[in-house]
Amino acid sequence: MTPDIALILGIDGIATGSIYVLVGLGLVLIFSVTRVVFVPFGDIVAFSALTLASLQLGRMPGTVYLVATLAVLACIVVTIHHWRRGEPQQIGRGLIGYGILPLLPAAVAWFFAGASLPTWAQIPLAIALVVPIAPLIERIALRPLADASVLLLLIVSVALTFALSGLGLLFFGPEGFRTKPLTTEVFRFGSVIVTSQTILMVATAIVFSLLLFLFFEHTLSGKALRATAVNRVGARIVGIRPGNTGTLAFLLASLLGAISGILIGPVTTLYYDSGFIIGLKAFVGAIIGGLVSYPGTAIGALLIGLLESFASFWSSSFKEVTVFSVLIPVLLWRSLSLDQTDEEDAEVEG
Repeated sequence: MTPDIALILGIDGIATGSIYVLVGLGLVLIFSVTRVVFVPFGDIVAFSALTLASLQLGRMPGTVYLVATLAVLACIVVTIHHWRRGEPQQIGRGLIGYGILPLLPAAVAWFFAGASLPTWAQIPLAIALVVPIAPLIERIALRPLADASVLLLLIVSVALTFALSGLGLLFFGPEGFRTKPLTTEVFRFGSVIVTSQTILMVATAIVFSLLLFLFFEHTLSGKALRATAVNRVGARIVGIRPGNTGTLAFLLASLLGAISGILIGPVTTLYYDSGFIIGLKAFVGAIIGGLVSYPGTAIGALLIGLLESFASFWSSSFKEVTVFSVLIPVLLWRSLSLDQTDEEDAEVEG
């Protein structure tokens, strides 16, 4: 391997790792606030790219039907919940939040179906269609189990992955799609060529990571999310509703997933089930960060991107095996460090 090839692979790995950073941050955000390992998160990434591809082809995005189905189910759940609690006055507010608002972008996409929209309109519309998916799923399947064990929440999350995969096949079909490049500029640095699409992916990951940091540090909603992540009971005592913060966490994470899909769509062909592998690789990066550290997750995601790039050069057949094998030493290290901490706490208490 020459230095030029190593540099090219490194740039490609950083670009891919940037996508894993956004997805990994979304996973950690959801887990830290709700204790849910949201396995279907990668599906949101794939659905975002497929939605944009449908709009570019002048077709009705399958996301319209998916969001409509989820919105109807969410409205039913919200109505039953408030009716049983004797809060009929809250039903209207719930129907607006989980029914009308998610259906607005779906109605816009349905109205302009077959029309040739400009790119500046297609991208926001695709993002607006995909963003409600995670909050709707949270309200339908996860919030009723908010006090369940982490294991039960994980089992439900895995079941949701299969359900979303089936719905993706139904609404998007088995064909794979690749979206048009967001930018086509090419830059040459000596013997190395860097596309503007790669620069855009890295820059977007940096910008949104910074915005997420500023949100947590300087906004009341961000501090409420941090408080819920630290202590759910304590947050409830001071007036913070874990249900509301959970919905906000899913909403922000879904936005990160939608943007990731827009960025990755032009560089790889995506299918209805491609999101599972993307989410799983980002999850490995999140595991490196301990599922609690945002900087650790970002570093871990970049390492996974670099490892995947170099592994595909040496042996593309074993690329996935190499990436997922990282889980073994990381989990062993986490397990040993956890046991050591528990032993030290026991000695102090004794």
